[in-house]
Amino acid sequence: MSIDHKIIQKIALLARIKVSAEEREELASELTNIFDWVEELDKVDTNDIEPMTSVVQASASLRKDNPNDGGYPERITANAPEAVEHFFTVPKVVE
Repeated sequence: MSIDHKIIQKIALLARIKVSAEEREELASELTNIFDWVEELDKVDTNDIEPMTSVVQASASLRKDNPNDGGYPERITANAPEAVEHFFTVPKVVE
């Protein structure tokens, strides 16, 4: 795919950036090379390759999900403007 000056100008307009004539020339060349590379990669047959998230085989270490309250409610409510018996109190919002 060939990128020309008009496309670069349109992209610059949409991005609201100034691109000089010299920069347009360079950007057109770079973008054309990128699109050519992507087209080349598109030719690779990947039908027998399993999708992967990393090139290194790794697994995350997991811990048991044991829900708890932390055991220190007084520390949690210590900075609350108002607290009653380890609960936050908030102003009434509905009459």
